[in-house]
Amino acid sequence: MRLASRLLVLGLIVSVILPGQDQPRATLYERLGRYDGIARIADDYLKGVRADPQLSRFIGRSTDSLVRARQLLKDQLCALTGGPCAYVGRDMKTAHGGLGITEPDWALNMKYMAAALDKSHITGSDKDQMLALIEGLRTQIVEKDAGKQ
Repeated sequence: MRLASRLLVLGLIVSVILPGQDQPRATLYERLGRYDGIARIADDYLKGVRADPQLSRFIGRSTDSLVRARQLLKDQLCALTGGPCAYVGRDMKTAHGGLGITEPDWALNMKYMAAALDKSHITGSDKDQMLALIEGLRTQIVEKDAGKQ
């Protein structure tokens, strides 16, 4: 009986230490470094966007607007990647409506997001998955193509 109990305990320990194929893969949120990783990516992305004259025109100028936009971006990225955050901002079409965001603007946006991911050493399928999530928002954000400016 004691031997059977010990073997059962040993089996449980091994099953916890050696993950099986049936265990779920970590969410993208977890693979990006959880909230701190998302915050780092968002901050690096915003630094690039705010420094670019083509894109900085879309960013609010007051300190309050900048702080609010930063927090909303963190919450949105957290929620998009499977994290526990709730995005409480407006939908993308409403939030970006009337800004006249073009395809070239969008391409720059994606460049800065990719650079932020690179800076955080997010590569391979995790980087591709994150960029695909952002790319999925394009149709709600881009209002016109470069030829219609």
